[in-house]
Amino acid sequence: MSVVVLGSINMDLVVQTPRIPAPAETLTGHAFFTAPGGKGANQAVAAAKLGAATKMIGRVGNDLFADDLVSSLQ
Repeated sequence: MSVVVLGSINMDLVVQTPRIPAPAETLTGHAFFTAPGGKGANQAVAAAKLGAATKMIGRVGNDLFADDLVSSLQ
């Protein structure tokens, strides 16, 4: 089976906090990390992990996350 995904590719910027903040509350984060994602990229990875020959069509910018996003899909 072959799958072609046309969709978004982005880097999630995640801050961990001790709990979910209440409305209008500010919490201090204690950890920060990035994770590759995007609805299209996530679908392409899932299809590939299920054994489909998968191609991803999307756009990656030229910012500091670009190389990591491309590598994560390879």
